[in-house]
Amino acid sequence: MLAMPEPKAEILARREEIVAALVARLGAGNVIAEPLRLKPYETDGFTAYRRVPLAVVLPETTAQVAAALKYCHENGIRVVPRAAGTSLSGGALPLEDAVVIGVARMNAILEVDYADRLARVQAGVTNIAITRAVEGDGFFYAPDPSSQLACMIAGNVAMNSGGAHCLKYGVTANNLLGVTMVTVEGDILTLGGDHLDAAGFDWLGLITGSEGQLGIVTEVTVRILRAAEGARAMLVGFGATDVAGQAVADIIASGIIPVALEFMDRPCIHACEAFAHAGYPLDAEALLIIEVEGSTEEQDALLARLQAICARHAPSTMRVAATAEESLAIWKGRKGAFGAVGRISPDYLCMDGTIPPGRLPEAMRGIGALSEQYGLQVANVFHAGDGNLHPLIMYDANDPASFDRAEALGADILRLCVALGGCLTGEHGVGIEKRDLMSAQFGPVDLDQQKRIKTAFDPGWILNPHKVFPLVDA
Repeated sequence: MLAMPEPKAEILARREEIVAALVARLGAGNVIAEPLRLKPYETDGFTAYRRVPLAVVLPETTAQVAAALKYCHENGIRVVPRAAGTSLSGGALPLEDAVVIGVARMNAILEVDYADRLARVQAGVTNIAITRAVEGDGFFYAPDPSSQLACMIAGNVAMNSGGAHCLKYGVTANNLLGVTMVTVEGDILTLGGDHLDAAGFDWLGLITGSEGQLGIVTEVTVRILRAAEGARAMLVGFGATDVAGQAVADIIASGIIPVALEFMDRPCIHACEAFAHAGYPLDAEALLIIEVEGSTEEQDALLARLQAICARHAPSTMRVAATAEESLAIWKGRKGAFGAVGRISPDYLCMDGTIPPGRLPEAMRGIGALSEQYGLQVANVFHAGDGNLHPLIMYDANDPASFDRAEALGADILRLCVALGGCLTGEHGVGIEKRDLMSAQFGPVDLDQQKRIKTAFDPGWILNPHKVFPLVDA
């Protein structure tokens, strides 16, 4: 089990005073203090750890966020920023002496500019809502994490989220133009603007993926893109996971950049087929879902080349969608993969590490060996094209020893990713899950530099406490 700091007794003793001060600044309707209403905020998508916060505030404006942060800063009260709470690394886990500042009520789309291809939204707007706001005019927002129906843009910025289409279009950082951010002192900053690569220091690059360590994002400007003429998917089944991994490496080496290139192994195939009835081949050990886009002629040409590459690896199944409806059916299982695995194992850890795509066969063999070593089943589903792995480690939450083995297995999988030339996270962030593994990737000098930046923005270290930076050596 991960070590957790003890709450500050003096802050707990001042609970009523703190709640009253927050109500005075934000209004009673924007502050939650009743124990039963606080329960939904005790955890995020990483449900193995739970802590009920001191209070929750739900601002509706940037000015209210600034007022809450300023008060907490002046009184030494820890603050946990929260969007939708879909984080799978414990990124929004509070402490008993912390105030959660949530952005869920800040959910307005403020501006859409088709001429400059941008949208400016409040931080609580969901990922999919941006595309839905512009798709009628032939545009879309590219990053599409699996939680896109629920996850909010502030969380996407905090964790630098990606999704299936990041292979072609990039992750949040590649689609972000500007943010409005509130500092720990309550100052309001505007970073970036209405175009890529704003002049001066790369403040956006620093903020994106900073996991709420440096401030709270309240508005975001993203680029929107013209939708392609069309898209089609194909699925390919293989007799072994490392063979599928080699096919992925060959596709990327060929110079073809599909809009998406997804991988599932046998346990995940069976779970997804039982859930979605998408027509997945149940005799396959591994499945690739490959999507291309463009005109009909472009799609046909790319799919023909992809079929030729996959054919070199003796696929057991190769099927190309003939219509948009067939493509949606292929994707239905993949988009519901995490929920589908939950039907066969209510308790699992969803890992998130990256490797160079060319090392995918080694990664698959290594994860298989570790799974056997720890005696726990692992279902693999991930963004194969950019090497972002999402092994799902199944365990029994009612058995503490099973959970301990699952955490140890997850840590070894992440160490394997680093050893293969990758890193600890692709899009889920570090949170508390990988906090004590940071020294497996970064040396003391690197970590000290990161801590100095944190201190410059947050001298009292009250923002998102006990996250990202190690409490113990790996």
